[in-house]
Amino acid sequence: MKHLKLAVIALFALVTVGNLSAQDENNPWVIGFGGNIVDFNDSSADISGQLKDFVGTSDFNFLPSVSRLSAEKYLEKGFTLQLAGSINTIETVSSPNDTDELYYAIDANVKYDLNNLVGETSQWFDPYVYLGGGYTSFGDVSKGMLNIGGGFNTWFNDNLGLNFQTGFKDDLSDELRSHFQHSVGLVFKFGGTDTDGDGIYDKFDACPEEAGLAEFNGCPDADNDGIKDSDDACPNVAGLAALNGCPDTDGDGIADKDDMCVNAKGTKANKGCPDTDGDSVVDKDDKCPTTAGPVANGGCPWPDTDGDGILDKDDKCPAVAGVASEGGCPEIISNEAQMGVNTFAEAILFYTESASFKLGTTKALDSMIALMNEFPQAEFAVKGYTDSTGSVSGNLKLSEKRANAVMNYLVKNGIDAARLTAKGYGQADPIDTNKTRAGRAKNRRVEVKVTN
Repeated sequence: MKHLKLAVIALFALVTVGNLSAQDENNPWVIGFGGNIVDFNDSSADISGQLKDFVGTSDFNFLPSVSRLSAEKYLEKGFTLQLAGSINTIETVSSPNDTDELYYAIDANVKYDLNNLVGETSQWFDPYVYLGGGYTSFGDVSKGMLNIGGGFNTWFNDNLGLNFQTGFKDDLSDELRSHFQHSVGLVFKFGGTDTDGDGIYDKFDACPEEAGLAEFNGCPDADNDGIKDSDDACPNVAGLAALNGCPDTDGDGIADKDDMCVNAKGTKANKGCPDTDGDSVVDKDDKCPTTAGPVANGGCPWPDTDGDGILDKDDKCPAVAGVASEGGCPEIISNEAQMGVNTFAEAILFYTESASFKLGTTKALDSMIALMNEFPQAEFAVKGYTDSTGSVSGNLKLSEKRANAVMNYLVKNGIDAARLTAKGYGQADPIDTNKTRAGRAKNRRVEVKVTN
């Protein structure tokens, strides 16, 4: 029967809902008075009979007057010490009017507020459980008792409430029959503190160490902008709710603290600064704020001084028009001109075993000179070759003479010698076979190649 009654008590105490106004460190004292009911346990009954005895009221003993006084002091972390004294007259133990004895008890219990376990509940239902002991006297028997139970407070306002409590009392020796004691009465909370003196009790004050306003649950609003300081990103300067309490001087929707251009409307992407020409360089850093230009040039367009379509930054010859293939410098020589030089070189012919030109060769050389003059930046290498007829050393000397004969003619007719080099390679690097007359004729040649 004891276990059954304890289970019912625990189930009753753990029912919770909503938000609370409980005794705590800010309301450390509670006094109460009311009535009590003593219900002795019928240990002789079976389980169903004991249950009927527990929920039935026919064996309740009570006085129709104030019969219980209590005083409580909040300790910490949801624990409260409760001292209570109660008096009653017992007329029913096992059956109605089977006795007429005085009953009184003095109890000391430690209560635990269940809100610390299950979260805050409604002010109409503030539950707790308790464990303690006391001294109980019934008739000629007086014993120390073990107390266990629970209850709840229903608060009408910050100070006044109604208390319901029920508990099981057992002396562990059966000299004094175990019993339940139920009580109901008014309770009064007091002793609330207001640490910051703002007229709001600490228990309701979200900022108990700092004087504040009632509309902000005791928290301050230093700049009076209607946004409490804890939510205000700029607590000392009045601002806008949309900007977490910060001002926006230029009205661009960017708080001044985040705005790099406080007095000029800009965009968030530019940290509050304008970019008139849209070149991603904000006006304050743009050397050409109304003309789009790259960041690398301070927001100004790159110049093209020589007008060759190649920007000065990429132009190796910014003051002289050129072509892209030469990095903006004038073309050294075109492919067509190089092919022309090669063609004319094929017409450079010498008498056998001689460095003298055959008739008509100078005409080819004059045409080559015209192309060289057209491309004055081009430099050339004149290379002389022979076939394999004769000795190697003799062929090398002959090729040197023929190469120098070509270079000397070019210099004599106006080509700067600094643009030319001449070298003989003898019978090296044949371009055809030396076993036939036609092949050997091709190998006896002079090549003129661009070297820059």
